[in-house]
Amino acid sequence: MNKTPFKASQYDENVRKVIPYYDIIYDQIFSLIHTTFPKTPIALLDTGCGCGTLGKRAAEELELKQLVLCDPSADMLDVARSKAANCGCTFRQVGSEGLDYVEQFDVVTAIQSHGYFDRAGREQAVANCYRALKKGGLFITFENTAPFTEQGRDIMLARVADFGLKAGRSPEEVAAHTARYGTDFFPLNIDEHLTLLGKTGFSAAEIFWHSYMQSGFYGIK
Repeated sequence: MNKTPFKASQYDENVRKVIPYYDIIYDQIFSLIHTTFPKTPIALLDTGCGCGTLGKRAAEELELKQLVLCDPSADMLDVARSKAANCGCTFRQVGSEGLDYVEQFDVVTAIQSHGYFDRAGREQAVANCYRALKKGGLFITFENTAPFTEQGRDIMLARVADFGLKAGRSPEEVAAHTARYGTDFFPLNIDEHLTLLGKTGFSAAEIFWHSYMQSGFYGIK
C-alpha cells in the first residue's frame, strides 16, 4: 500500500516540492556508505524503496554483491522496476514490518518509510532491519522528526509550508500536507530516534543530518 500522498508515477516530481534538499539527502547517504565501506563490495537492502531512486544510484555508484529493494506498494515497485531495470536488483513486495532476513546485509536503508507506523510498529520495523544486518553492518534511516516544543513544531510546519508554496504547490496542497502531521505520519523527536536505535541493540547510534523536518540517523550493529 502506498501511504504517501502522491501517485507512484509522480512521486519524484512531487516529493521535491515537499522535502527540502531531497537530492542532497541522497548525497549524504552515499557519502556515509562510501566512508564506512571504502572500496568494499557490499550487500544492500533498501526497505521502503519507493520508486527506486536509491537502488538505481546504488547500482551506479557502489560495488555491490547483492541489491534488494523492498516496498509494500505494488505501484511503487512497478516504477522501481522500470527505473532500475538493468541494475541486477531483487524486488520484494513487503514492508519493513514483514522483513525476514537474518544477518544477510552490510547496509540496510530506510528512507522516509517508517514514519507511518505507530510506536510498536516502528520498533518492529527497526528490529527487523537490525536483524537483517551482519555484525558491523550499517543501518541508515531518514525520517520526519518532531520538534521538542509546540512552538518549535508550529515554526517548523510554517517553514515547510512556505517551502511548498515557493516550490509551486497550491495553498490547498500545502494545507493538506500540514494536516497529515500527527494523523498520517507520526514523527519522533531526535532523542526518541536515538533511544530507539540504542534500545534495538545498535552499538553506535548517531544523527548525521538535519534540515527542516528531516533528520538522518545511522546505527552500527
